[in-house]
Amino acid sequence: MFKHISSSASIPIPTEKSEFPIELNELIRRRAYELYELRGKEDGHDLEDWKQAESEMLARSASKIEAA
Repeated sequence: MFKHISSSASIPIPTEKSEFPIELNELIRRRAYELYELRGKEDGHDLEDWKQAESEMLARSASKIEAA
């Protein structure tokens, strides 16, 4: 699991064997942190936040593809 860190911190993002492009991973990471902040920075929900952020970003990407 990942730990929530400030959005100004630098996180190495794997460039090989990554399921998603780096840009999408970054968007997911930022949204997961937003969800953490919205919850009042309550620990213990990192995987839940990541999965919700991932779902939101993938849905957004899919809707852009369908609109094209």
